[in-house]
Amino acid sequence: MIRKKYPSKPALSFLSLLFLKILFFFEMGMAKNSTSIIPVKVGVVLDFDNDLDGKIGLSCINMSLSDFYDTHGDYKTRLVLITRDSKNDVAGAAAAALDLIKNVEVQAIIGPTTSMQANFVIELGEKAQVPIISFSASSPSLTSIRSPFFFRATQNDSTQVNAISALVQAFGWREAVPIYIDNEYGQGVIPYLTDALQAVDARVPYRSVISPSATDDQIVSELYKLMTMQTRVFIVHMFPSLGARVFAKAKEIGMVSEGYVWIMTDGLTAEFFSSPNASVTNTMQGALGLTPYVPRTKDLETFRVRWKRKFQQDNPDIVDAELNIFGLRAYDAATALALAVEKAGTANLGFQKANVSSNSSTDLATLGVSLNGPNLVQALSNITFKGLTGEYLFDNGQLQSSAFQIINVNGNGGREIGFWTSTKGIVKTLNSTNSMTAYSGSNSDLSTVIWPGDTTSVPKGWEIPTNGKKLRIGVPVKDSFNEFVRVTRDPSSNTTTFTGYCIDVFDAVVNALPYALPYEYIPFAKPDGEPAGTYNDLVYQVYLKNFDAVVGDTTIIFNRSQYVDFTLPYTESGVSMVVPIVDNNSKNAWVFLRPLTWDLWVTRETVVSNFSRAVVIIWCFVVLILTQSYTASLTSLLTVQQLRPTVTDVHELIKKGEYVGYRGGSFVQGILLDQLHFDKSKLIVYNTTEQWDDLLSKGSGNGGIAAAFDEVPFTRLFLSKYCSKYAVIDPTFKTGGFGFVSTFTPLHFSVCNVSAKFVNPDKNWLAALCCDFQAFPKGSPLVPDVSRAVLNMTEGDNMREIENAWFGKQSNCPDSSNSVTSNSLSLKSFWGLFLIAGVASLLALIIFMVMFVYKERKVLRPLNSTISIRRKLSNFFRIFIQRDLKSHTFRKSGLDDRNGTSLPTMGAPSPSASSVQTSYFPGDGDHSSTEFVDSSPDCQTSQEVVINIDQLTNPNQERLAAFEVEHDHH
Repeated sequence: MIRKKYPSKPALSFLSLLFLKILFFFEMGMAKNSTSIIPVKVGVVLDFDNDLDGKIGLSCINMSLSDFYDTHGDYKTRLVLITRDSKNDVAGAAAAALDLIKNVEVQAIIGPTTSMQANFVIELGEKAQVPIISFSASSPSLTSIRSPFFFRATQNDSTQVNAISALVQAFGWREAVPIYIDNEYGQGVIPYLTDALQAVDARVPYRSVISPSATDDQIVSELYKLMTMQTRVFIVHMFPSLGARVFAKAKEIGMVSEGYVWIMTDGLTAEFFSSPNASVTNTMQGALGLTPYVPRTKDLETFRVRWKRKFQQDNPDIVDAELNIFGLRAYDAATALALAVEKAGTANLGFQKANVSSNSSTDLATLGVSLNGPNLVQALSNITFKGLTGEYLFDNGQLQSSAFQIINVNGNGGREIGFWTSTKGIVKTLNSTNSMTAYSGSNSDLSTVIWPGDTTSVPKGWEIPTNGKKLRIGVPVKDSFNEFVRVTRDPSSNTTTFTGYCIDVFDAVVNALPYALPYEYIPFAKPDGEPAGTYNDLVYQVYLKNFDAVVGDTTIIFNRSQYVDFTLPYTESGVSMVVPIVDNNSKNAWVFLRPLTWDLWVTRETVVSNFSRAVVIIWCFVVLILTQSYTASLTSLLTVQQLRPTVTDVHELIKKGEYVGYRGGSFVQGILLDQLHFDKSKLIVYNTTEQWDDLLSKGSGNGGIAAAFDEVPFTRLFLSKYCSKYAVIDPTFKTGGFGFVSTFTPLHFSVCNVSAKFVNPDKNWLAALCCDFQAFPKGSPLVPDVSRAVLNMTEGDNMREIENAWFGKQSNCPDSSNSVTSNSLSLKSFWGLFLIAGVASLLALIIFMVMFVYKERKVLRPLNSTISIRRKLSNFFRIFIQRDLKSHTFRKSGLDDRNGTSLPTMGAPSPSASSVQTSYFPGDGDHSSTEFVDSSPDCQTSQEVVINIDQLTNPNQERLAAFEVEHDHH
């Protein structure tokens, strides 16, 4: 039998063997690689039922992990997502989280969606030490839980309140009403928003709370309530679904029109403009919105295109979905968790079972504790990276705040008009290179805003309520000083007319407002026409809302300003003292002595000293000025009426116990008693200008008063009638307790441009002496507008015309401040002149004395011991008073003698005198003088001694001879 041999195929066998070997090694590598990757279970709790944000969030989380591990293939950990639907319910979110922690034992949870859901889930995470990372729970109330296992991967709602208040301040709005959802999300931000508004002097007069389950009728009813109020600035903070309904109803009833302001928080803004819907945006045209600023980067735009394509593939039934801020936050939160899990390690991924008794069968009691939780918290707290939303890091579990973008709703979308940052405030652009720019709060840093009603005019923020109610203006009723306010009732027609200076001013101010302001005056009176109370009672009626405002001669007092607000004053303010004036000029025969006082009259002295002649020129200058001043002063005394007040000092009144007056019902009584400490028995009340004049005319000693204290407007009215008889004095006194000096003259005060302050430390009241105000309810938006109108009026001629109509022109009245005359001229008036003359005289005297003592020094030497010191001094001063023959006067006399002028014969003295010729200046033989010595009988002179100058060769001998002669005489 022959076997058939088959040819061999060695090449095929080799390839088959090689393939088997490659397959073997590949399978071995895959097995080895699969054993090195550690899955880490992470729970995701979101609302997937009829909630687009939940689906967008989950899609972004999946894409984030896919992108992350594509670029970090060497990481050993891989997050494995276990999702649960919270079904838009707080209990559903809690049940889902409990299941994930207890049964699945996840290492972390991403979610839940809302702040209400997060509240209980955070408590579960705290108990199980499982980190909870929410990218949408923004309520500030969650911060109060203070759990280290809660990480807010979104902006805290409280970070946007300063941006909202900056907008309110920039446009000058004084009030704003928040409209918010009645749950933890809405309520959590309101305290922060209120504080931020109050910090910029804006009030929250009302809070509009709308239930999440409110019907359309309930929404409309609440909006109509807002329409009846005067505030027109609304801040909306609620879920997008409810917000869309509120705007739709507001549009229907005409509240999204000219004059209204709508500001949306970031929750609404981000939702509406991530997926613009024409039917929704049409209801909020002109509204402003805030949204966290996300830089537009190339990575973000690339991801936006990729996400849209992927989302449409996974959700073909959803059309026109757009990526929003929640999706971006979810993407970055997943990236942060993946980084933290890798950094924390996988050594302790298990749970420690709870040690409970068999009787404890509740889920919470048997909840275990994650062993890796603290490590994961530490890792999350330290990570930092650049995500799609910008720089990403946690600070105490809170995502670092970013700038806010300011959106203006126009057309089918939002138009960027500016930004807000915590350091620079409102800015038009963020790419400013000037790092030193100061904080800005001006609307000029925004682009043009198109407001509701398609207008660019900034709404004033308030309107007169639509119910047609007029402002009720309370007016005081009084019987005196009717020039300010007069209320006249006509019984026949049962009508009341209101006239007076204050009424005219208020009417003019209202007419100057840029809008119509309906109002009516109502007298503050009883049915019988008598006053219904004091000024304090009238002001308090505004606080009780019985009046909307008060117009009259009211005054700011501290306790009143606690209940109402005052406008700027429209008259001069302060308290003055009025006293009589008298003519102090008595024109008699001796009036020429009055220009100079007695001390100036007696400083004219006779010039006798030789050296005094050196200062004659200076004295001539002094006498010239004295003469001119005397002439001017005497002319004034003889020609000008000299009006002087009878009193110039308040303390003089108190010291003398004088009677003083004040207007009845005025707070000036408190100043006189508590500040100036007048005796109450020394105070007299007047109610009319006639009584005022009568009391001052009588005087303090005759049943009248020495001075009257009243507010400036009333003193001006009084002086307009009696300006020739009285003057206004401005005393100054120091108050106790606060250490500053208060005067009756106007000083600055908070709400007054001119006022005075009087503080009583015992009674704790502060009066700002500003008269004639309009008082409005606390925080009324009318106050700034009326104040501006008042300020505008005071600068024009309208105010002057009203004043002249009621008070008359006072051009013929002398200025009381110039009525007080100056004193007579005294030494103090010319102390400078006398200083110059005195210095010159003193220098001349010193020079003369030095020269004389030096030249006569030998006279004092003891040449003759028998001559006493007293005799030497006596002869020394006798020489001192001799004439100076070297002077110009004696030189002129000698020249006349040589020219033939008759001179007395030397050596032929009178019988009653003997002469001694001696040299006046020692050492000078060219000149001589004659000393005449009295030879009365008492001297018993026995002989006449004549000494010729030619016989004396030594001047000292001459002096000695003179002394000896004198000695012989005695």
